[in-house]
Amino acid sequence: MNTLSALVLSLPTHNSTIRMRVWRALKDTGCGVLRDGVYVLPEDAAGAAVLRKMETDIQTAGGFAMTVDLKLKSAAQTAAVRELFNRSADYGALTQKIGTVSKTLLRLGHRKAQTAVQRLQRSFDKLSEIDFFPGQAKLQAAEAIAALKRSLQEAYSCGEPRASRKRLRLVDKTRYQKRVWATRKAPWVDRLASAWLIKRFVDRDARFVWIESPRQRPRQAVGFDFDGAEFSHVDNRITFEVLLTSFGLDHDPALTALGAVVHFLDVGGIPVADAKGLETMLRGIKEKARSDDALLAEAMRIFDHFYSAYATENRS
Repeated sequence: MNTLSALVLSLPTHNSTIRMRVWRALKDTGCGVLRDGVYVLPEDAAGAAVLRKMETDIQTAGGFAMTVDLKLKSAAQTAAVRELFNRSADYGALTQKIGTVSKTLLRLGHRKAQTAVQRLQRSFDKLSEIDFFPGQAKLQAAEAIAALKRSLQEAYSCGEPRASRKRLRLVDKTRYQKRVWATRKAPWVDRLASAWLIKRFVDRDARFVWIESPRQRPRQAVGFDFDGAEFSHVDNRITFEVLLTSFGLDHDPALTALGAVVHFLDVGGIPVADAKGLETMLRGIKEKARSDDALLAEAMRIFDHFYSAYATENRS
C-alpha cells in the first residue's frame, strides 16, 4: 500500500441531512480518519469510488470537499496508516456476540436461532468487506461463526441426513411400484414434500412407515431422507431434488419451482418468495395432526395446490 485515496472535507453546519449521509457513507466504506476532516482508503478499495461521489454531494450541499491521492514515503507512514484500518476490536466484539448466541441456541428455538446466526454471518461478511489488511482476528471470528453454525446444526438437525457425494443416476420406475417407503418419523418439509412426490409421480400405491432410526427400516422398504437411505441428500441437493433427478422428473418446471421452495426451507440458500407461506401452512397442520399419516394426508393437499399454481404459471 503506497497510495491512499483521501477525502478532505468541511461539512455545512446547517445541513444535518448531508452530515448524517456522509457519516454513514464513511462508516460503510471503512474509511480511516487521518485527522479531523481527512478520511482515507487504500486506493484499490471498493469504497474509493464512493469518496468521489461524496465530494460532489458535499459541494452541492454547500460544503467543502476535495478528493486527492496521498503517497506514502516510508515504512513508518505505512505502518501508521495500516493501524487506522485495524479491525481487531470489531472482530472481538463480534466474537463476543457469537459466544452469547451460542449459549442461548436451545432457548431461542430453531427459527430465531437460525435468524440470529444469519444476522451474525452478515455482520461478519460486512466487516470482512472493509478489512483491507486481514489477520489473526478475522481468522478467530471466522472459526467462531463456523463453530456456531455447527452447534446450530447439531441442536436442531433432529437426525437430518448428511449429504453424500454419490453420483445420481436415472432409476427404473417400474422397480418402485406398490412399495413400502420408510423415512424418519415426525416428518417436516423435505420428507413431506418427498412423500407427496412419491405418491403423485412415482408410486401411486405407495405406503409409508415412519421410523425412529435407520435400523427400524423394514427389510423390503425403500428408504428416503436418512443416512444410508436409497434416496437422500446428495451434495447440495435435498431429498426432494434427488428424487426429481432419479426419476427423471426434473424437466417439469412446476416441480422444479416447488423444489426451490422446499430446498430453501430445508437447508436455506437463495430465498424464495413462497417459502414463508408454505411453511406457515405446514406448521398449522402439524399442530393439529394427531399422527404422521394424518399430517401427510393434509400436506398432500397443500402440495397439490402449490403444484397446480406453479403449473398454471408456466402455461400462461
